[in-house]
Amino acid sequence: MTEDVDRHNSKMAKKKVARDKIMATKTEEKGLVIVHTGKGKGKSSAAFGMIFRCIAHGFPTAVVQFIKGGMDTGERNLITENFSDLCEFHTMGEGFTWETQDKSRDIEMAQAAWAKAKELIRDDKHRMVLLDEINIAMRYDYVDVAEVVEFLQAEKPPMTHVVLTGRNAKDELIEIADLATEMELLKHPFRSGVKAQAGVEF
Repeated sequence: MTEDVDRHNSKMAKKKVARDKIMATKTEEKGLVIVHTGKGKGKSSAAFGMIFRCIAHGFPTAVVQFIKGGMDTGERNLITENFSDLCEFHTMGEGFTWETQDKSRDIEMAQAAWAKAKELIRDDKHRMVLLDEINIAMRYDYVDVAEVVEFLQAEKPPMTHVVLTGRNAKDELIEIADLATEMELLKHPFRSGVKAQAGVEF
């Protein structure tokens, strides 16, 4: 037993030396373009986790929701009721496209959301700006991915993080991202007849 512990401790000590050496080379700080995509659940949840981290550090942030409409959500309520001084929250969508069934109105709302997003990103007081479900707006060409890519490359302030969520992220966006995560679906309760529930989905 003692021999196993000694072997383990020796192995971990070597790992720490190697890890510390790697970490010593990571000195740059920059605002990141972060993409959460994929069919699995958790894209927006993970993004809001980062927003809450920024809030906890006292960093000004902003959220623009592109698709989600007037649905009551826990994260929006928590932010608007308790942290409105640190996070601007703009719900610009009117629901998913199959609910609105009005393409011209969807495009109009997506364009308005994109205009607000650009305004918030340009303001370098924001440490992080979350563009929730913008990938869906780009998937349906309500917002031009080329314009989004060009804007992020040309106008995003150097220290501002921008998080873009939603299924089917365009390849052009992933190409310029600093961090891109694909949520893989393994199981989902919907398939067993379980509806969306407060605290899990909203």
